[in-house]
Amino acid sequence: MSYTQLSCIAVLAALLADSQLTRTRMIFRKSFWTSYAIILPFQLLTNWWLTSRNIVMYDSHQIIGWRIASAPIEDLLFGFALVLGILQSWSYWGKKL
Repeated sequence: MSYTQLSCIAVLAALLADSQLTRTRMIFRKSFWTSYAIILPFQLLTNWWLTSRNIVMYDSHQIIGWRIASAPIEDLLFGFALVLGILQSWSYWGKKL
């Protein structure tokens, strides 16, 4: 399975968990998009630093090839899924505890 496929599956899993499992509907909240907007520049900076220095390298056959800040676009998809998953978990479990 390619990195592209895995990143798409991660986004779909996070969206399904948000709408069906936890039902937090986080993607419709201003707080989610504000948090994501704060995290995104730091993700891009970190990705740029790691990939431009060849600390992290990607097999060109496993990615689409589009890059932002020298990192594959798939990294942004994984980052989105991670932020969504963490924020919905905090919201869901915060209500349960």
